Amino acid sequence: MIRFGVDLGGTKTEIVALDAAGRVLLRRRAATPAAYQGVVRLVAGLVAAAEAELGGAGTVGVGIPGSVSPTTGLVRGANSTWLNGGRLDADLAAALGRPVRLSNDANCLAMSEAADGAGAGYGCVFAVILGTGVGAGIVRDGRIVEGRNRVAGEWGHNPLPWMTAEEFPGPACWCGKRGCIETFLCGPALAAEADGPGARDASGLAGRADAAAVGALARHADRLARALAHVVNLLDPDCIVLGGGLSNLEGLYQVVPGLLARWVFADAVNTPVLRAAHGDSSGVFGAARLWD
Repeated sequence: MIRFGVDLGGTKTEIVALDAAGRVLLRRRAATPAAYQGVVRLVAGLVAAAEAELGGAGTVGVGIPGSVSPTTGLVRGANSTWLNGGRLDADLAAALGRPVRLSNDANCLAMSEAADGAGAGYGCVFAVILGTGVGAGIVRDGRIVEGRNRVAGEWGHNPLPWMTAEEFPGPACWCGKRGCIETFLCGPALAAEADGPGARDASGLAGRADAAAVGALARHADRLARALAHVVNLLDPDCIVLGGGLSNLEGLYQVVPGLLARWVFADAVNTPVLRAAHGDSSGVFGAARLWD
């Protein structure tokens, strides 16, 4: 049986096909259309083309930048706003002629890393996406923890804990609230800290020695430590895995673990903070595993 995974991103969509042993049979990427029906056609077309190339059918799992409401069955909370309000699992199932499983993209990251990535061998994995947006997923004993309302891991839309006077009340978030963790820790926020409002690219900051970049990175690490300390106080996971573009900031792994003890309600903190082993492919691999 082939397992197809689709990672539905805001700008690109990736499909992967895994065999029963988890080996990659096929990978393809395409631009994501900013329209609901276009997304349905794209995913259906990617799966159909992959099946034709491989000569076999399989299960389909899709990671989305949002979640499906257990009350209405509609997508909600997606920063790719054209998905919100759609019955995406049903529409994809109709287009593909089989059931389709959907989960939040951070859940898929957590699933992949817990299965055979940085979190392999740990009982409870808290996996974070640090990118254009900020979110997280939880896997315990090999299963995604979605919660009663399917919002488990929506850490990015909690307020940044222990705000300073200069930080309070925090920037406005697209979700309608202020001071969300996402507004402080996302890539555009980090870039703006170093280079002023409107800056979007934080990828080169780690290689800079100027005061603006050094200060921005230090504040970002401190805020990440505070935000993760909240998670440790509440969930106490066996490990924390960082994914997304900002997970490539090497300094995070040197600084953040040492800062946790300042905020965690314990006499000692030894929670490992790890880089995602599968990089930006964690989401698509996890989507393929939604039928495991």
